[in-house]
Amino acid sequence: MKKFFLATVGLVALGIAAPASAADLAARPYTKAPPPVVAIYDWSGFYIGANGGWGSSHKCWDITNFPGATVVPTFREGCHDATGGVVGGQIGYRWQSAGWVFGLEAQGDWADLKGSNVSGFIPAWTNNSKIEAFGLFTGQVGYAWNNVLWYVKGGAAVTDDKYRGTVTATGALFDSASETRWGGAVGTGLEFGFAPNWSVAVEYDHLFMGNHSRSFTSTGVLGAAVIPVGGVFRTDSIHQDVDLITARINYRFNWGGPVVGKY
Repeated sequence: MKKFFLATVGLVALGIAAPASAADLAARPYTKAPPPVVAIYDWSGFYIGANGGWGSSHKCWDITNFPGATVVPTFREGCHDATGGVVGGQIGYRWQSAGWVFGLEAQGDWADLKGSNVSGFIPAWTNNSKIEAFGLFTGQVGYAWNNVLWYVKGGAAVTDDKYRGTVTATGALFDSASETRWGGAVGTGLEFGFAPNWSVAVEYDHLFMGNHSRSFTSTGVLGAAVIPVGGVFRTDSIHQDVDLITARINYRFNWGGPVVGKY
């Protein structure tokens, strides 16, 4: 009987102690799931690319000297738009700070912007112009929404201009001039990154090329006895502005893939 009593007391004590021991165990720690990571496009780095599109150069001619005599007041010969295609390339560098993107770029294009107008001074001749090439040297400021970048740009512009005077009836060349003209440029573009190293853009630029005075060399067609071949036939002040719309594709170096920027 005594043994039965002791066994019963032991079982009861064990039943009381077991829940208490379980309660004394430390609770399993709760680990919060990490927040999702948002990868943002990195626009920083050197890039090189190609571009092509369309351009229009608006030119107005004022004759100031003919032939050897000053024209007072100057006489408006007329205006025309020299239009055509452009194709070339660009190279630059960008760096990004938060959403802001800053950059420097050099662009060079071959061009075929041609136009003409019959002279209002002497309708027997026609004034022709052509831009054969141009370059842009600009700084950029933009803002990026992940892989979409909007930017504005501004800086210097240079154009390679050719001018020709032709006989309206026959097209024969009677004088010509050429110049490398410097001016300013402003523009804006929207660029889309479609792969870690690749982006495409559409860009508009306006070139302020100002007024330049050019002396035209005679070919002798309109009277070599009066103006010898190689002599100055006339002088015109030519005002020029250029509008460009281009599609661009860029390849970016040292990209390294998307950057983990925020949660």
